[in-house]
Amino acid sequence: MTEQITKTLRDNPKLRWLVLTIVAFSMLTSYLFQEIISPLKPMLEKAYGWSGSDFGLVTGAYGWFNVFIFMLVFVGILLDKIGVRISAILAAIISLIGGLIKWYSFNYISPDLEMTILGNVFKTQVIVAGIGYAIFGVGTEYAGITVSKIIVKWFKGKELALAMGMEMAFARLGSFVAMWAAPMVVVSFSIPVNVFLGVIMMFIGLLTFIIYYFFDVKLDKQENVQKKILAEDEKFQISDIGFILKNSGFWYVALLCVLFYSAVFPFYKFGPDLMVNKFGVDEEWGGFVVGLIPLFTIALTPIFGNIYDKKGKGASIMYLGAALIIVAHLILWVPSFTNISFALVSIAFLGIAFSLVPSAMWASVPKIIPEKQLGTAYALIFWVQNIGLLAIPTLLGKVLDLTNPETVQKLDEARKQFEALGLTNEQIAEKMTQFKIDNNIVWDYSQTWFIFIILTLFSLLFAYLLKRDDRIKGYGLELPNIQK
Repeated sequence: MTEQITKTLRDNPKLRWLVLTIVAFSMLTSYLFQEIISPLKPMLEKAYGWSGSDFGLVTGAYGWFNVFIFMLVFVGILLDKIGVRISAILAAIISLIGGLIKWYSFNYISPDLEMTILGNVFKTQVIVAGIGYAIFGVGTEYAGITVSKIIVKWFKGKELALAMGMEMAFARLGSFVAMWAAPMVVVSFSIPVNVFLGVIMMFIGLLTFIIYYFFDVKLDKQENVQKKILAEDEKFQISDIGFILKNSGFWYVALLCVLFYSAVFPFYKFGPDLMVNKFGVDEEWGGFVVGLIPLFTIALTPIFGNIYDKKGKGASIMYLGAALIIVAHLILWVPSFTNISFALVSIAFLGIAFSLVPSAMWASVPKIIPEKQLGTAYALIFWVQNIGLLAIPTLLGKVLDLTNPETVQKLDEARKQFEALGLTNEQIAEKMTQFKIDNNIVWDYSQTWFIFIILTLFSLLFAYLLKRDDRIKGYGLELPNIQK
């Protein structure tokens, strides 16, 4: 009799891994759309006349609403208040709306239209695409913290780090597909078609979250039979935010997160263009080379997560990953390293580093923060992360333009000449391709890459501080996750 009462869906390995697959697929669709234009900088440059600043503005727009109007903090509190199943569906709907707006900007807004904001002139297409991406960013980050809490709900005391690693690996398969396929889709069809395919995938992701809803309802019914209603002091309170913010371990994780991820995700945006301009990779294959990073994470993140679950050493795993990413960006920066073999070595180091840190970082948060505050804690970490995801791409685009003034001027003048001839965007793109070849136009990234090196050095510092803090306060980051 007792055995029947204590068994729930989460105690069934097949069912809890099925649930993980469902929510991981939803995140795969979001990650796919997140990188849907990442390998297209050269193509956007030719088709729409985007500068490095334009590209940086749009790719950095992901964090506009999350950072400036604190949407991530709000949805984190909302998550702890209304629960994971409603939050998952709501997050997917928000992402879908943002994706549709971004598609609209490419499909219906002329690249010639301009608007003035605070005395500065911007392409209307760029601003609308940025707004769509910012709304998408709210939904995707909301989904991210929700899925993290879902995994803790179903795997706490079990294969938690492995489950988080598997989810991240599966989700980053979406990044790889986008980095690899987007240029080919554009060559065969167009940029708007490429973006719309990403929107369709997000709609499918919404449907899978709806399927999860029914699993979550059943699990709650089973666990409510076993557990009493939470006492008032066990429920999330707004005052709990103060407890989280006073926790040094939380800040070390948050700062490691923003610095480390800012050295990876913006690289997805500018890395393909670096491959073209520094290593001589063809435009259609620059995204494929950078897209090898998610392949490493797909293979390695579950392995490192499994090690953390069974052997521990979470803080050490994060420290090693932070050290490896420094090596990777140094290889990419050295001006004399122009052979493609150097690029592939750096990609391998990035892939390993990007498997090590996340495999341990997200599974470590429940050891530092109580479960009733977990949604808000994840949201605050994601909020800090979004500051980097907003600022770094924007900064990279600005620095790239400022350090390549002649390239910017030549491309701008050439495009205006072709526009004056009344050519279509497709014809202008062809002319710009030939113009770049005839005039040996390349972007010099050597000064821009210092930004990545600074980020990686600071990420190593905070990985060390987290490891030291764990030793002093005993969070248990070096201990296994699986409870025997």
